[in-house]
Amino acid sequence: MLLYRSLVFLAGWLLVLNLSADNKAPVRPSFTIRKAVDAIKLDGELAEESWKSAEVVNELYQQFPYDTSRSLLRTEFRATYDDHFIYFSAISYDKRKGGYVVSSLRRDFRGPGLDGVSVILDTFQDVTNGFFFGLSPAGVQREGLISNGYLVSTDLDLSWDNKWYSHVKVHDGFWVAEWAIPYTTLRFKAGATKWNVKFYRQDSKENERAIWPRTPRFFEPGILNFIGEMNWDHPLKHPGPNISVIPYMANNTARNFLDDTPTKNKITMGGDAKVAVTSSLNLDLTVNPDFSQVEVDRQVTNLDRFEIFYPEKRQFFLENADLFASYGHPYARPFFSRRIGVARDPNTGQNVQNQILFGARLSGNINRKYRIGVLDMQTAEIPESSIPSYNYMVATSQRRLGTNSNIRAIFVNRQEFKNDSGQFRMEGYHYNRVAGVDYNYAFRNNKYTGNVFFHKQFTPENPGSEFAHGAGFQYNTQKLKFNLYEQIIGLNYNPAVGYVPRSGYKRVSPSGSYLWYPKGSRINNHGPGYDMFYIWDDRYGLTDYQYTPTYQINLQSQATLLFQLQQTYTYLFFDFDPTNSPPEEGAVKLPAFTNYLYTNGSISYTSDPKKMFTYLLGGLYGQYYNGMRTNIQTSMSYRLQPYGVVSLDANFNRIMLPEPYKSADIYLISPRIDLTLTRSVFFTTFIQYNSQYKNMNINTRFQWRFKPVSDLFVVYTDNYFYSMDQPAQNFSPKNRALVVKLTYWLNL
Repeated sequence: MLLYRSLVFLAGWLLVLNLSADNKAPVRPSFTIRKAVDAIKLDGELAEESWKSAEVVNELYQQFPYDTSRSLLRTEFRATYDDHFIYFSAISYDKRKGGYVVSSLRRDFRGPGLDGVSVILDTFQDVTNGFFFGLSPAGVQREGLISNGYLVSTDLDLSWDNKWYSHVKVHDGFWVAEWAIPYTTLRFKAGATKWNVKFYRQDSKENERAIWPRTPRFFEPGILNFIGEMNWDHPLKHPGPNISVIPYMANNTARNFLDDTPTKNKITMGGDAKVAVTSSLNLDLTVNPDFSQVEVDRQVTNLDRFEIFYPEKRQFFLENADLFASYGHPYARPFFSRRIGVARDPNTGQNVQNQILFGARLSGNINRKYRIGVLDMQTAEIPESSIPSYNYMVATSQRRLGTNSNIRAIFVNRQEFKNDSGQFRMEGYHYNRVAGVDYNYAFRNNKYTGNVFFHKQFTPENPGSEFAHGAGFQYNTQKLKFNLYEQIIGLNYNPAVGYVPRSGYKRVSPSGSYLWYPKGSRINNHGPGYDMFYIWDDRYGLTDYQYTPTYQINLQSQATLLFQLQQTYTYLFFDFDPTNSPPEEGAVKLPAFTNYLYTNGSISYTSDPKKMFTYLLGGLYGQYYNGMRTNIQTSMSYRLQPYGVVSLDANFNRIMLPEPYKSADIYLISPRIDLTLTRSVFFTTFIQYNSQYKNMNINTRFQWRFKPVSDLFVVYTDNYFYSMDQPAQNFSPKNRALVVKLTYWLNL
């Protein structure tokens, strides 16, 4: 009862603070967009009368290395529109001769040292969600979705793909970029007279990031709180019918050598459809979806006792993903879309793919204050593994409060799907449901941010303690940052479609940092920081804590140097192997109900990202449980500009434990070749050797984008056994697959 009273009091206090704060819409710098008087040709010349008469936005301010002065380089942005497209252009002037820094010709480039210009659109002016469109001097496109106001870098998701057009031309002393974005690619309210817009340019020659309007440097460059306003000279009309169909056909050839089964060949067909119910509300449909072309996950060395999080990359789940996926806390998500299409085999305990038969998702804005989302997916039965057909349903809604705070509600249901005499019964079959409410607040241009949530799980057994609660507070200024989170996860809280690596605990985690900004020419900022957490429960008391003091030096070149000391306390309530290797017969684990206090230190250096050759080098040494740990990691890449990148990630851990416990040398080596022969032909080979699981994975992917968002994929995947201790069995195949897939985007 005390928990509920405390939660209600805290949420009520924050809500009153939100409503009583000065949440009037701020006065933003603005410009007017006027309708084109002639046809716009994307040629990098800007010779049309519409461009000549368009209002110019050129008062960009530095955001790096400083944020108090005008940009050193002149950049001119313009905008116009017609009945089908909104157009933007940028003229980027140079003071120094020489080439530009371009990673490759691959779409969706990203990095702190690359050249480019970008446009951000907040079409509902909710300062929470937006669209991102960028271009490099080589004409390479990148587009993404912005969520949560772009508070952190992960709020920009470049996995999203959609149809738009562009052209870039390099002139003597400047380069010109042009965008043509169809209204059908965007979501907005018909009749609107204003959008929020942000422009920024990244230039490697001057080592400068310049933005309109001015944005403090301690925020992400695309943060939506600091944004300008674009006034339409006429109210926006409904873009008309907007229906896209994306069919696919694929041939999958696969063989499982471990089961000694013959090669299987399967031809599949299916596809997606996108239907604009309104100009701001979209219906996504899928039938027999295939995600074989999705890039393979980057493996990590797992020394943790709990599950590791891997982000969603499948296109169907990406648009408006924050409406569904960002509830709770990163360690207590009630919905995690990667659970859909995966089931646990009760016979082996292993995760297996569970084919999605069909699904639908309705999501978007009703107006500036309300957003809704409904998702329903159906998976196939796997009789040989006793896995039933599941239905997944998620319903969510969001109401904006003040400038960019919001209150949200979610309902998640996973239900065994059975049919008795033609009637489907919601009760009586195994189900797992979660209902929850979140309040996310942000005051004074994100100087104070945080959230409060409470989620309740419902299962047929109803054992009690099926809840999750948390609250967070962040204070963010240029010099001082402070964060405080607390969570209480019930003992039996285990949402079947969520991400909760651990249950039955209470956690408090304060952290913070302080930065000095010297006037010298080499160091941009430096300062100490700390991160700590405490975990306890009602049965064992204090089970975990960690203190992590740090000192970070950020150079003007964008290179960084980090020192870190870490002291960890762990109480084991189940047997655990600190090497986290697959179980072996006779292996001795650290016993349950023992505790360990250990300290180690680390240092890492990340080089200047503008160089052709870049690298990260780090090392760790110190105590680890009842033994010692040495870690060396590196990440190196060389740009074959502009045709590709050759890179190598390597991570080595030496874990030395006293007898009779197991010691281990753990290697994770990942070379990668990423070639972009043109802006529409890509070839990637990714090799990952993980000694922890004695596995070598090869993933090779060829992609030909023959039309916008229409592709031919050829994907080859191979898994081999490889162990330095058993050389005779090395390169014994485990499984192998070859996929040829054709997709085509068709507008109706």
